Amino acid sequence: MATTPQQPTLHPVYVIGGGPGGLAVAAALRGRGVRAVVLEKSDAVGASWRTHYDRLRLHTTRRLSALPGLRIPRSFGRWVARADVVRYLEKYAEKHELDVVTGVEVHRVERTGTEWVLHATGGRRLVASAVVVATGYNHTPRLPDWPGRDAYRGELNHARSYRNPQPYAGKDVLVVGIGNTGAEIAADLAEGGAKRVRLAVRTVPHIVKRTTAGWPAQRSGILIRRLPARLVDRIGALLARFATPDLTAYGLPRPDTGIATRQREGAVPVQDVGLIDAVRAGKVEIVAAVEGFEGDEVLLADGTRIAPEAVIAATGYRRALEPLLGHLDGVLDAHGRPVAHGARCPREAPGLYFTGFTNPISGMLRELAIDAEKIARRVARAERTAAKSAARPAARSSAIASRG
Repeated sequence: MATTPQQPTLHPVYVIGGGPGGLAVAAALRGRGVRAVVLEKSDAVGASWRTHYDRLRLHTTRRLSALPGLRIPRSFGRWVARADVVRYLEKYAEKHELDVVTGVEVHRVERTGTEWVLHATGGRRLVASAVVVATGYNHTPRLPDWPGRDAYRGELNHARSYRNPQPYAGKDVLVVGIGNTGAEIAADLAEGGAKRVRLAVRTVPHIVKRTTAGWPAQRSGILIRRLPARLVDRIGALLARFATPDLTAYGLPRPDTGIATRQREGAVPVQDVGLIDAVRAGKVEIVAAVEGFEGDEVLLADGTRIAPEAVIAATGYRRALEPLLGHLDGVLDAHGRPVAHGARCPREAPGLYFTGFTNPISGMLRELAIDAEKIARRVARAERTAAKSAARPAARSSAIASRG
């Protein structure tokens, strides 16, 4: 008796992380008929956005920040607020009917033959046809191991815990680090009633206006991102002389390294959302980099000692991928960053994808949306190939049985 060949059953694609990158990939996969399950360790999507400081708005425009398949509502404005980003991500998961499992943290990912095995909360062992790691660029707060840090008698917190200036009203505050987060927190404190605000700077950043004559800096980033670095450095230096004031007298000279060269080293420009005015008005003072702590004092690189009441360390984050993937050969580089990104897999780990681990000058959300579509196309193609390969032996067996 002839039997009907059965369609091979493929394991789902597991997406680790329920932030914008993970949700975008899951939606793009679902749109191509691939089952995707999002694993989020917190109790809701967009967990990191829920804990950012209140003042935060996207530095990229609404139109250039939407994920695949859903526009950001016009009512959210051109520069979308943190709370509205959370609302958008919730709506996004709902509209695309994404399979999101919260409260599940993946501890380790292993390769078994042609499949992936995820070890997760509660002893779960999940088998996947492919894995997309979307745990985020800003994953684990990084606090430098400054000499004397543990014995410091003042208040020391990472910027991750900062929400608004209210707890610092009337206080002398030192913000350490002049990335976008540090710059914005310093301006927020100055506007929110802190008695004194100092900003410790190790490397002078490129500061750009968020918009110039209505033209957003993001669009410039998109236009120049693939041009030769030397050319972009020259263009950037020329435009800076017209677009941003010289703050040398305030301790912020123009950088020696070009804007594109600096970006390729991993440092994006600081978008001005109040820092320039605060510095020029004397509301934010620029001081040297922090070298250590002693008692209730902070030691600066120029030999100065200061005694702020609170220190906020805007010193960045680690990707923290080593516990998850560090045991796999050829997946992470010496700095713990993925060796491949987007639709490309590490050579020794086919079926393992990464999204959201770069900090592009063209806008993080825009690049996450582009990566999602590319990853979905690649995974769908691989799933079709696997299905066809698995179906051939079944078809041959059926034909033999029929002849018998």
